[in-house]
Amino acid sequence: MFLHNLKYELMVTFRVKDLILWMMIFPLILGTFFKIAFGNIYEKDTLFNSIPTAVVENEKNEIFHSITDDIEKSDNPLLKVTYMSENDAMKALENDEVKGIIYVETDKKKETADTSFSLFGKMMDAVGVPSMDTKLSLKIKNNGIEQTILKKFTENYMAQESIIRDAIEKNPMDISSVTDVLTQEMTIQEDRPMTDGDTDPFTSYMYNLIAMVALFGSVTGLHIAAQNQANLSELGARRNCSPTPKSIALAAGLVGSCIAHAACVFLCITYETLVLGIDFGARLPFVYLGGMIGGMMGLSMGFFVGSISTWSQSTKVGITMGVSMICCFMSGLMMGDIKAIIELNCPIVNDLNPAAIISDSFYYLNVDADLSRFLIKLLSMAAYAMVFAIGGFIVTRRRRYASL
Repeated sequence: MFLHNLKYELMVTFRVKDLILWMMIFPLILGTFFKIAFGNIYEKDTLFNSIPTAVVENEKNEIFHSITDDIEKSDNPLLKVTYMSENDAMKALENDEVKGIIYVETDKKKETADTSFSLFGKMMDAVGVPSMDTKLSLKIKNNGIEQTILKKFTENYMAQESIIRDAIEKNPMDISSVTDVLTQEMTIQEDRPMTDGDTDPFTSYMYNLIAMVALFGSVTGLHIAAQNQANLSELGARRNCSPTPKSIALAAGLVGSCIAHAACVFLCITYETLVLGIDFGARLPFVYLGGMIGGMMGLSMGFFVGSISTWSQSTKVGITMGVSMICCFMSGLMMGDIKAIIELNCPIVNDLNPAAIISDSFYYLNVDADLSRFLIKLLSMAAYAMVFAIGGFIVTRRRRYASL
């Protein structure tokens, strides 16, 4: 009896035009528009470029030249240095051609009658580096990440150069190896990701698109409740007169709708992965699992709402769709930063928001090395689904009618 009811539930569900439109076609169209509108923005904005920097010096400093030359030879150089006069540097800064001006002030040390110091000066000259004091200063036009990096560079250089000069005083012939160490420490400042996952902010829109499809299953859940209540539909009246136990009819309806809705979620994730090229990381099967459990949560939520009141079906659909869209909005479907704002001011809203739970599960699955936070979100979705489904079962089964 259960399999017979399940068969016809599947046949009826896949013939519903609203299901085909809102849970199959609409998400694919919306995802395509997202890709066209936002797909390349992050790639263009986050590529690390060398910081254009002007250098003004009163006298050529061999150590500074050696360091900047080695930095520019690296695969992903921190700086793009141009030596120029002060007037040219100021014009370049005003025209935003450079992000800052580094002033290199070099003063040669005065010779003394001390024989050991004179000998050190000759040894310094022998290796091409005269004895001198160096002072770096930075001039910037405005504040930003690149200007902060330049500031740290000048500070690090001044701190490290004093170490180099101490080493040169002890062993003047070892200047090349000491300079290599300094260059290596300077060039270590580069753009390194904190995770191997895809942290592209655009991907969060795709996470929320899947969450929207999952929550739209609430409309299907409403139909299940209506089709098993005699006061809400003619089909419900006939089913209450049939010999089939209400629990079997409800179970067949829920299972059939879960299968149909899982197909919608599967189609959405597959389209985003294979057609739109969205990177969900190396754990794609878990993405499908999270999406399908999220779909069960949305379906059971609609089933519960449809069971608890005697409002008309159109009113329930409007309320359910409105709540689903509000949840998706607060999760970042329409405005990507809204979830971060909510997290800062009232984090419990994100913890309770079904759409945020679904999208966060995909994010944690992508960026985390382990599955701990993903599993927590998965358990939260399963808990929601069980509470709504059990509540809907209890309310629907206890409802009795004086006449049909």
